[in-house]
Amino acid sequence: MFRLLTFACLLLAVPVLGVLGSWLALDAAGIEALSRQFHTVLPDYALSSLLLVAAVAVGVAVVGGATAALVSLFDFPLRRVFEWALLLPLAMPAYVLAYAATDFLQYSGPLQLGLRALTGAQGALWPDVRSLWGASVLFVLCLYPYVYLLTRAALNERGVKLMEAARLLGAGTGRRVREVALPLARPAIAAGVALALMETLADYGVGSYFGLQTFTTGIYKAWLVMNDRDGAAQLASLLLVVVAVLLALERSAQKRMRFASTRGGATHGSEARPLRLAGARAALAVAVCAAPVLLGFVLPVLVLLRLLWQEAALGDAGLPLARFVGWGWTSFKLAGAGALLATAVALALGFALRLRPTRPLRWAARVVSLGYALPGAVIAVGILLPVGWLQVHVPQAGTTALVTGTVFGLMYAYLVRFSSVALQSVEAGYARLPVAVDETARMLGTSRRRLFMALHFPLLKRASFAALMLVFVDVMKELPATLVLRPFNSDTLAVVAYQLARDERLGEAALPSLAIVLVGLIPVVMLSRAMRS
Repeated sequence: MFRLLTFACLLLAVPVLGVLGSWLALDAAGIEALSRQFHTVLPDYALSSLLLVAAVAVGVAVVGGATAALVSLFDFPLRRVFEWALLLPLAMPAYVLAYAATDFLQYSGPLQLGLRALTGAQGALWPDVRSLWGASVLFVLCLYPYVYLLTRAALNERGVKLMEAARLLGAGTGRRVREVALPLARPAIAAGVALALMETLADYGVGSYFGLQTFTTGIYKAWLVMNDRDGAAQLASLLLVVVAVLLALERSAQKRMRFASTRGGATHGSEARPLRLAGARAALAVAVCAAPVLLGFVLPVLVLLRLLWQEAALGDAGLPLARFVGWGWTSFKLAGAGALLATAVALALGFALRLRPTRPLRWAARVVSLGYALPGAVIAVGILLPVGWLQVHVPQAGTTALVTGTVFGLMYAYLVRFSSVALQSVEAGYARLPVAVDETARMLGTSRRRLFMALHFPLLKRASFAALMLVFVDVMKELPATLVLRPFNSDTLAVVAYQLARDERLGEAALPSLAIVLVGLIPVVMLSRAMRS
């Protein structure tokens, strides 16, 4: 069983190996094509991606850090509401927010029409939202919860107590925030920023819809438009290197966060309370916390509901409800199958690591854990490259039809991308089970199968359900890999929403977009309950 699991985990590394292996097959023509990329499109891809991640890094650090500090260290009206409401933008995929923002803010949108009618102004009142600055703002609104979650967890442990100790020593509020809270939260902010940047680089929906020249859109353009597989693979490998650096930075920051989770004996007590704000300071705190919630969730949902209402008013000429049911059922089947497979792999791997954590198995688990950091574009290219090689050298294998003509390719991509999400939840469940329970069962002669079925699995039901739901939601929202690898006539809600929005049919894109947001609320509710407990 252990060797089989190790082999299965190594199979999940094939997309990465396929992308990196493209450099080994580089010939004179490939070198010439690569040189042409370096002198034409690559500088634009690099500059756009660099500007985008720089703007997003600053934005999520400021918004996520400020909101986390406010709800953790201070007390003001609606603070309890904002503790969970600030998580709501996690349910809003960036590409859905892009559709809503475009409809609301564009030249022909309701906001500019109303302002021109009110003021008599002519022409556009602000630059087109479908631009690099618009994408930066949208990513900040969608991804700041990563920084908020980690920073709040760090500050909740010791922030209030240390702030109180600094107050007793005579430090003012500004100095306490600057010299106590900020150093305490810095590793958490760095980890959250790294996670947000990995999501930004992995995005395809916003970049494609806004016409941005980023690495991810360049990969798809090279593969699907220019039919340049080697160029796509080389761009994917460069993106993979950037993501690997961000992943290393995130793990380094997570290690530095460990000091924040220790509990001091003398300072631990119920006398430490968040600092009470009143008057203008309280109003400012409410405004700072309300702005990202309103702009990142409430207003986009209202815009989508308005679009949906307008389409519904058209009757038969509006929403294709019958086709929507089919798209929803396809999404549900794919998400359900992907979630079940990923959770099964996570349970098997977690059980094997529990019984015999050998070095090969631990390395295999690390390979699985890397999957979530891989952009969907890299996974798609990494799957199709080996398939293309097999099709040329072993045509009787029929691998192309198997991967692109059935759901096998999609399930494989989902396992590569999301097994790590399930594994983290299962490992957290196993961490709460004492090892003495296993030793007692083995002393009584219990077999491995019975140990898992009769003892471990009943105790892991909650962790397994959490893993199932998290992967289910992630698959429902996934766009890049699904867009490339889906079989014919197997469109999902995410793919349909993207295609309709690309064709400027935002009203019809509202219904699948709202369905994705509704499903995305599941992990937000789970996170809110976990944070309260």
